[in-house]
Amino acid sequence: MNQHNITIEARFCPEILERILRVIRHRGFHICSMNMNITESNNINLSLTVSSQRPLELLCSQLTKLADVAGIQVSHQQKEKLRFMNALSAM
Repeated sequence: MNQHNITIEARFCPEILERILRVIRHRGFHICSMNMNITESNNINLSLTVSSQRPLELLCSQLTKLADVAGIQVSHQQKEKLRFMNALSAM
């Protein structure tokens, strides 16, 4: 599976996190890690590591359609065989 690190800046409202997570799930991505900070300007910065075999562009194009999302940044991509790595660590 491919892992991708993305950062999302959005306007803070009670339902924005739920909307973002729903889009991620519906597009076939799994969340590996997540960190959210609320800024002084009433926005949120959401840092996510997601994994999927699907192209990241599919997810980013859907996230940008959300009304409260101001921007998305992709920091870098990693290609990992998660099952293989888990099998090695179990030995």
